[in-house]
Amino acid sequence: MTVLATALDTADEAYAQRRTEMLAKLAEVEEAHGQALAGGGEKYLTRHRGRGKLPARERIELLLDPDTPFLELSPLAAWGSDYAVGAALVTGIGVVEGVECLITANDPTVRGGASNPWTLKKALRANEIAYANRLPVISLVESGGADLPSQKEIFIPGGALFKDLTRLSAAGIPTVAVVFGNSTAGGAYVPGMSDHVIMVKERAKVFLGGPPLVKMATGEESDDESLGGAEMHARVSGLADHLALDEPDALRQARRVVARLNRRKAHPDPAPAPPPKYDAEELLGIVPGDLKAPFDPGEVIARIVDGSDFDAFKPLYGTSLTCGWATLHGYPVGILANARGVLFSEESQKAAQFIQLANQRDIPLLFLHNTTGYMVGKEYEQGGIIKHGAMMINAVSNSKVPHLSVLMGASYGAGHYGMCGRAYDPRFLFSWPTAKSAVMGPQQLAGVLSIVARASAAAKGQPYDDEADAGLRAMVEQQIEAESLPLFLSGRLYDDGVIDPRDTRTVLGLCLSAVHAAPVEGARGGFGVFRM
Repeated sequence: MTVLATALDTADEAYAQRRTEMLAKLAEVEEAHGQALAGGGEKYLTRHRGRGKLPARERIELLLDPDTPFLELSPLAAWGSDYAVGAALVTGIGVVEGVECLITANDPTVRGGASNPWTLKKALRANEIAYANRLPVISLVESGGADLPSQKEIFIPGGALFKDLTRLSAAGIPTVAVVFGNSTAGGAYVPGMSDHVIMVKERAKVFLGGPPLVKMATGEESDDESLGGAEMHARVSGLADHLALDEPDALRQARRVVARLNRRKAHPDPAPAPPPKYDAEELLGIVPGDLKAPFDPGEVIARIVDGSDFDAFKPLYGTSLTCGWATLHGYPVGILANARGVLFSEESQKAAQFIQLANQRDIPLLFLHNTTGYMVGKEYEQGGIIKHGAMMINAVSNSKVPHLSVLMGASYGAGHYGMCGRAYDPRFLFSWPTAKSAVMGPQQLAGVLSIVARASAAAKGQPYDDEADAGLRAMVEQQIEAESLPLFLSGRLYDDGVIDPRDTRTVLGLCLSAVHAAPVEGARGGFGVFRM
């Protein structure tokens, strides 16, 4: 075995400082998670329970197999916006009757579960994950439909939700809707386009237009039950396949539907794997607060892979990028991890070859980010950094094996692309609280703007105001710093969640299990033209 050695000194003062800084950032993340867990607040939660209804997360808990994990996705959606953190929707992956499923649940304590623009983005991301990994979709529905004041941002793109449901079904991926309350207007098409539909008696209301709208449109008098009640849909319209007596019964019936799906994973689960040789707790003290300071990604790899066993690829070449093979919870992975931030020509070529090898072997790739981007300067431009960086990005773009990404530190510029950032469709992408991502670092970006402004003034023969320049630089640095932080990025769904570093192995294991529900097959050629 090639067990990684560690040089981490947990008694060192620098380690203690890094750990303290990480814990402070984690506290900020936990506070934001607390806002998502609070939903609409105590008043609306009490009212919801008073109506005999369960909160969204309790519904999910009853649906899942006992003592199995739930990987919540995009929990901080809408952070920093005018909408509630979490976007009135809970999404994630959990096990139901032994089957990994993608679960979505409206949170009716937040404006009646109405969908705002971030709800839509979060739901579309969930469907994307379900489709790529062939995970059955279970929708726990209770929503008043679109949040009307924001309809201009929801109506047109929102049609993709219904398109997704039909495409999932057409691809043989089961869809199940459990309706607990309102599912009105466009929301009525969620059960309408699902393969299996369960409705709760005297609670579910599914109609395109409620009694007031029907009265306005046609003059017809009607009531909720005759127009769209669960019993009517079970006995008359046929929209409901199953009529549940109450919420627990609805969730029991949903479990029985999943039990009868005849689902089999494309790849069987591997045997239990040995844990890393080193304590995951130590991951708190590896990444420095100052991301310009380097750290050894091998220390991270040694604390997440099975047995800390790692076979390096080209360890003496392109040493700013660590590449190699390992297993994680028994699943084979190829790992690319930034060692010293900057990517040079050698690292780019090394990565392209490694990615091709992973595709030849049908091995998923894990990208561990800490990069300031590709190297700049006359020597490097003349040495072909553009064509070599393009080679790496080409390989990432056309790779067919599943990609997982974790932003540990910096993820700037085209380095974010080459390391499979969000635009390159990783199956899953998570951030540590220490991560930052932007077109470049705040100081560099502010400095570039200052240089350009100074040159422009000189070209016009105008004096340059150094005091105003200092103020502009400070303002730009502050803005870019705020916009590069993980809470900001996660709020905009540029990742699938900000995770505790100590949970990295568990989160990646759950993701690898999910991606192996679908066939894992690499590209055989088809990488386009590599500039040599």
